[in-house]
Amino acid sequence: MRTATLERKTAETEIRVELNLDGTGRHANATGIGFFDHMLDQLARHALIDLKITARGDLHIDDHHTVEDVGITLGQALARALGDKRGILRYGECRLPMDDTQVACALDLSGRPYLVWNIAMPSPKIGSFDSELVREFFQALSTHGGITLHMDLIHGINAHHIAEAAFKACARALRGAVAPDPRATGTIPSTKGAL
Repeated sequence: MRTATLERKTAETEIRVELNLDGTGRHANATGIGFFDHMLDQLARHALIDLKITARGDLHIDDHHTVEDVGITLGQALARALGDKRGILRYGECRLPMDDTQVACALDLSGRPYLVWNIAMPSPKIGSFDSELVREFFQALSTHGGITLHMDLIHGINAHHIAEAAFKACARALRGAVAPDPRATGTIPSTKGAL
């Protein structure tokens, strides 16, 4: 089973992530941050990963620690569920349109974390959510999931649409990358023999 359950407790947050890579997109995310929950729901739905995240954080300060620590824990859970990555496609990509916006995502489950972020948010807030936290989430996910992740805004004018398109594009790329490769069952997708 390609599943993982992981907890992270610090002086700032308590996070629990449960995921199933072979799910149907079911989600039950409760971080205390409404917009962020909406983005995590999109990630689960479009990656077809069952995802349940609960978080208690120091929201009286701001949302930063909770968003970052969810990214850390989700990345670690993803890496655990993938194991040695035997038999997966490894690479994924998506160019996702959403109204005025188009975001491109390309990723490699290489074990080598690297984030390329070419997305500028046109406003500092999406409702009460700090738009800069979108990048913080993907930085944490990339670093702790061992993902080479390239995110590019092709065009867009609405910050909500840009953020949502980024989550959906990453989800669709991830869906492809974690999928079993029917032509390479049981093999590690690298000439090195390990990822």
